[in-house]
Amino acid sequence: MILSIASFLGFTLLVALIAWLATRKNVNSSDGYFLGGRSLTGPVIAGSLLLTNLSTEQIVGLNGAAFEEGVVVMAWETLAAIAMVLTAMFLLPRYLKGGITTVPQFLENRYDKMTKTWVSGLFLSGYVVVLLPIVLYSGALAVNTMFDVPTALGLVIPENVASTLSPAELLDLQREYDFLALWPTVISIAFIGVIYAVFGGLKAVAVSDSINAIGLLIGGLAIPLFGLMAIGDGSALAGVDNLITEFPGKFNAIGSPEASVPFATIFTGLMLVQMFYWGTNQAIIQRALGAKNLAEGQKGLLIASFLKILGPLMLVLPGIIAFYMSQHPESFDFFAGGNSIYKDQAYPLLVKQVLPAGMVGFFAAVLFGAILSSFNGALNSSVTIFGLDIYKAHINTEASEAKVVKMGQTFGVFLAIGGVCIAPFLIYAKGGLFNYLQEINGCYSIPIFTIIVVGYITKRVPALAAKVGLVSGVVLYTISQFILKPMVVESGGTYPHFLHVMAILFVLNIVIMLIIGKLRPRDTDFIQEYTEQVDITPWKYLKQVSTAVVIIVVLTYMYFSPLADFLK
Repeated sequence: MILSIASFLGFTLLVALIAWLATRKNVNSSDGYFLGGRSLTGPVIAGSLLLTNLSTEQIVGLNGAAFEEGVVVMAWETLAAIAMVLTAMFLLPRYLKGGITTVPQFLENRYDKMTKTWVSGLFLSGYVVVLLPIVLYSGALAVNTMFDVPTALGLVIPENVASTLSPAELLDLQREYDFLALWPTVISIAFIGVIYAVFGGLKAVAVSDSINAIGLLIGGLAIPLFGLMAIGDGSALAGVDNLITEFPGKFNAIGSPEASVPFATIFTGLMLVQMFYWGTNQAIIQRALGAKNLAEGQKGLLIASFLKILGPLMLVLPGIIAFYMSQHPESFDFFAGGNSIYKDQAYPLLVKQVLPAGMVGFFAAVLFGAILSSFNGALNSSVTIFGLDIYKAHINTEASEAKVVKMGQTFGVFLAIGGVCIAPFLIYAKGGLFNYLQEINGCYSIPIFTIIVVGYITKRVPALAAKVGLVSGVVLYTISQFILKPMVVESGGTYPHFLHVMAILFVLNIVIMLIIGKLRPRDTDFIQEYTEQVDITPWKYLKQVSTAVVIIVVLTYMYFSPLADFLK
């Protein structure tokens, strides 16, 4: 344990020192603070994108989903690669042409200032209520499980009490103890994240991300390798054979209509969610907006897309290995709970089970970096949106750049406190962490993506249409998923999958906006001007690399489908 803690602290402090040395002179202007001085190169952008996405809500949550369902959940990873390709080809050139710092800035140029403010408010509410708490919760759960924090705090169920409880009652009581143990860890993660994101700016986040990306790739790939060796008596190939032989259903990417990600959703709402996340989510796209030119931004997105194709090795396979171990608890000490283990514990338990003692601390440090990355990304983006799109635009229009940065930093601290207050309660969320995150995100993701799409493909749709589209999107999705769905399910009926609902509302809102545009069009056509802040010459290998990414994604799905068995 001492070796694990020492390696954890050593690697974490090393990353912090390097990030501080690289960024201490670059946070006094809005471009320097919010976009890293528009100096980010392709590899740095790719590493930062990877780490921002691959936080514990992904690593813990998606592996937890795979623990229950198998490779069918890889759709969240593989489809992301295509979304990044589309972003690199169509959205990023338009963003950089307009020289925007935030996505809502485009909406002000296209519609009006109030539309930008409404979207900024949606982003901020989504971050404080959904994203920040989920990152903090999943990160704290992983750290607590790997270092057995509840035991260190004395939060252990006495044996005489445990023996009197049923498995369900024991699981409920354990959640109560885990809930109490989450608070100090959540607060600690938030405190360190605030120092990085609020006082270091985007470049501090990006530099630390790039370093941690290397560690995450090494550690993330080591986990399934050691796991396969553990279940294959020292042979990874034997481990694969054991998985496929004993649980062949876990390797069907098509799945059943009752799966959490039915195959049909790939052609409806899943692709919309991916495009929103990789193309318009400020916490993600801000990395590409900080590119020194369009070619570097496109290069970064496409490098990251290749890494996302490898994502299931780190985000799906470990969950399946953990399921195997849970079905053989007599052979794996940390899975002695068997079927009483709740799925979001699967990944951190696997880490403890398979890694040598000296590597647990190192990987915990890398995982801690991933936790901070998503937290920092959301927090830095929130600071950016508040500072530029709310404070500068509405509260103090004459504020200097230094004042805008300072007020954004102050807001970020309060936002972090709000996330801390919500995070531990997510241990009681039903349906698992990852599905909860994706479903509740629909309240703001699809409405925002809708008005951005309409904004780019039309020239006369007015600001009124954007406001109606935002309101109708939020209200209709909320009514659908949180009022109608519970009523239908409780009465014994079936309800459309939330990704199908997203697609239906996406089309409906576009139609509503186009009708308003026909009845009350803008007085003049919208024309996007080139600000010349960065060179927008495309990367010369854009088409070739993009085509290769799409082909690999299609072949991956074919391999993990009944079609592969038919071809054999």
